[in-house]
Amino acid sequence: MFTRLVLLVILGVNVATAQPDTLHRYTFRRGLMGTEFIVTLYAPDSLTAQRTNTAINARMDSLNQRMSDYLDGSEINRLSATSGTGQWVRVSRDLFNVLKKARWVAKRSGGRYDPTIGPLSQLWRRAVRRSKFPTPQQRRRARRAVGYELMELDSATQSVKLRQPGMKLDVGGIGQGFANDEAGIVLRNAGLSTFLLDLGGDILAGNAPPNQPGWRVVLDSTAVLLKNAAITTSGDTYRHLDYRGRRYSHIMNPRSGLGLRHFVRATVLAANGWQADALTKVFSVAGLRQSRRLLRRFPDVSVLLIENKRGRLRQWQSTAF
Repeated sequence: MFTRLVLLVILGVNVATAQPDTLHRYTFRRGLMGTEFIVTLYAPDSLTAQRTNTAINARMDSLNQRMSDYLDGSEINRLSATSGTGQWVRVSRDLFNVLKKARWVAKRSGGRYDPTIGPLSQLWRRAVRRSKFPTPQQRRRARRAVGYELMELDSATQSVKLRQPGMKLDVGGIGQGFANDEAGIVLRNAGLSTFLLDLGGDILAGNAPPNQPGWRVVLDSTAVLLKNAAITTSGDTYRHLDYRGRRYSHIMNPRSGLGLRHFVRATVLAANGWQADALTKVFSVAGLRQSRRLLRRFPDVSVLLIENKRGRLRQWQSTAF
């Protein structure tokens, strides 16, 4: 069983002699989206590295203001406030794009991931924080305002309509991966294609480091060489709720409105961050039996899944792992 995704960059020889004269390695860290954001990049000089990191931070802060349901006055919260009014609301390109991708995953996964889960996720966050189980009445009330089919998107006008009163959008299950992808675009536009981004365990890699076949990501005994790809893991090792002898994960099944009742950890390898991020939730909810069939709907990703039901530990992985 592996623990939290651990990043290990192996250079193997002295950095000063291994790197081409024109490239040097720089690392920047900051708090972002309730977690740590680590940028590792190769640049010709420190000024270029600093300038690019500043541009990345500006982009990430902008995305956070648009997508975070934790921030009062964020664009996504202002949109949620219009639910049930019948209004079409024109939104920013960023918010529209992440909602469009989120709905695509929701439809293809049969609702195992749902960006309209806000009423339920707020209820469950409070339950985990206070160790107080939500009542059936609270869950029923919240579930009435959840359903990706209740969110309409109009690409022609870049507008969104939330049909049901009380709806609240939550793109936390895809937003960090989406943000990593956007940071990658900033780096490539600056001419820096050799980088590694780690946003709370959502990892996106560009080109491999100098003289290396890839960035080496280690999951306990399993190692993956990563380049121009993303990898994300999710599990309930640190966040869960114990209630009347049962353990409930912070990973929620949108259909039941409850955290998963068994241990599961999913790792997804994909071409981009938003898919890797969202699909860890999809395969966690689907579980071992359903994930084998569900993978056919997402042919370009690879999955490593560990599940413990009733004391029986099982593992399944697709070929890339």
